[in-house]
Amino acid sequence: MDSTTFKRGLLAGATALALTAFLAPSTALAQDSTTWRVQSHWPSSSSSYEDSLVRIKNVIEERTDGRVKLKLYPAGALFKAQQTFDAVKRGTIQMGTIAPAYAQNQMSLAGIASGLPFAFRNVWEVAYFHKNLGFEDMLREEAAEEGIYWSTDKVYPTEMVVDRPIESMEDFEGLKIRSSGALQTFLTEAGASASYIPGGELYTALSSGVVDGAHWGAAQGAASMSLYEVAKYHVKPALNIAGTDVFIINQKALDKLSPEDAKTVKDALNEQFWVRTNEYLYKEQLALAGAMEKDGVKITELPPEVQKKLTEVAQASWEEQGERSDKAAEALDKVKKMLTRLGYLDSDA
Repeated sequence: MDSTTFKRGLLAGATALALTAFLAPSTALAQDSTTWRVQSHWPSSSSSYEDSLVRIKNVIEERTDGRVKLKLYPAGALFKAQQTFDAVKRGTIQMGTIAPAYAQNQMSLAGIASGLPFAFRNVWEVAYFHKNLGFEDMLREEAAEEGIYWSTDKVYPTEMVVDRPIESMEDFEGLKIRSSGALQTFLTEAGASASYIPGGELYTALSSGVVDGAHWGAAQGAASMSLYEVAKYHVKPALNIAGTDVFIINQKALDKLSPEDAKTVKDALNEQFWVRTNEYLYKEQLALAGAMEKDGVKITELPPEVQKKLTEVAQASWEEQGERSDKAAEALDKVKKMLTRLGYLDSDA
């Protein structure tokens, strides 16, 4: 090898080494970051899409310095909302949001998580039940058996909006109501005709008369979905109060994060529960006041005869949920004991 060839070899080697050194930090950075695909059960028009899902995306990305990123998809963008639990379980996507009702076939606690009808009367009671009496831990334990990390987004009331006032039992029994999960069964057993309709199709169904009423959260949810444009009556009391929105994460995806980032994600979700529960209550009042002023919405109370019937059917449905498993029986016992202490149930109930 002559000196010229040797020098050229040295130069090429040095150039390659320099390029490797230059590119290495970028490659390492790319390996240290991960992007999770997240499909929501909320349409992009729903208030919770922005206030819950976009919020947690921003918090997680900021607190992990961009090492964990979330790519968001609204309801139905990748598959049906009720397929989200299985998609996250399989790892098709790493994270999703669901209503517990969508996991009824996989989790025996899902019905209780969806909210026992006519049970709790105040939001703080359900928050206490989840966080202080261990129900959230029970949900996480059962979800873990499916390879899922479970975290309730917030606690809030579920209240109906209807296109005409309910003034008698006959009026109630004539209603066609959009519902889901345990509430769908409950309303049907109480005499109404309840059916499931995806969020993206709800406004059209209500405006065209396919259904006469619906529940999508309470006032804030109804307003965000423009339901008050076609349904001018907001019905109280709440059908239930529950942690009706949930984040689910594929456990293997969570385990692939560094311990620090995994803890950051979990801490952010735990914090979200309190932030969004309080924020939702505040915005609920604003939304209802705004609907009354802007859309002429009227607040109506279910007649005593309807409430009596709903209460009777509700308590029977509680027992059905408790029979689903030993865990469900334990959770129902916790509910009953708390309601008894609060004076909502007789001690011999």
